[in-house]
Amino acid sequence: MKALVSVKRVVDYNVRIQVKSDGSGVVTDGVKHSMNPFDEIAMEEAVRLKEKGKITEIVAVTIGGAKNEETLRTALAFGADRAIHIKEEGEVQPLTAAKALAATMKKEGAQLFLCGKQAIDDDANQTGQMVAALLDIAQATFASKIEIDGGKATVTREVDAGLETLEVDLPAVITTDLRLNEPRYLKLPDIMKAKKKPIETVTFADLGVSPAAGIKTTKTVPPPSRSKGVMVKTVDELVSALKAKGLL
Repeated sequence: MKALVSVKRVVDYNVRIQVKSDGSGVVTDGVKHSMNPFDEIAMEEAVRLKEKGKITEIVAVTIGGAKNEETLRTALAFGADRAIHIKEEGEVQPLTAAKALAATMKKEGAQLFLCGKQAIDDDANQTGQMVAALLDIAQATFASKIEIDGGKATVTREVDAGLETLEVDLPAVITTDLRLNEPRYLKLPDIMKAKKKPIETVTFADLGVSPAAGIKTTKTVPPPSRSKGVMVKTVDELVSALKAKGLL
């Protein structure tokens, strides 16, 4: 069984995000980028399923400019067998990305599509669900446990009320949550081997996808600065301060 795993290049989660002075977005030039953490979890899970003999081939796929090849090399170091780079230098909206990923899954004949539940740059949480809708296949989101048996997948997912277990027929889309696994530490030999693994380059045109911006960001502003705290000496002072602010 072949699995397709989507990996996205995002600003590293350790970077303190700065808003551009003109409010047109966040500063991305000159800052560290890495694979989206939730996609790392998806890739780790695919490798674990392959190690269990449930998956025979893992194909990593990304959408973006030339710098995204680094993200694919990381995926190959994790254990992906090969990679597909959908080259697009401009901004890619979730629906456009979903169309490209759905076309790639159909072209590859993959039975399983794994991706993070969301990317930490836009937190859209849309792409996986859109891929499932476009292909008219089953989906299981926010997965914290995945078991594959024949043509079915049993997925434990995190919901507001606790945990929910679903059984879905393959092919299916599964989006991964934080508690599914802990990605492995990449070893130098695996990183070196990844440099020799093949990366196929395609375009939206090759996949029959037309880029279209469905969402326009009008302005980006930083969150308001936290106001300075007030020290009180007694409970009575605390109560008076809360009453003055209308909180009691």
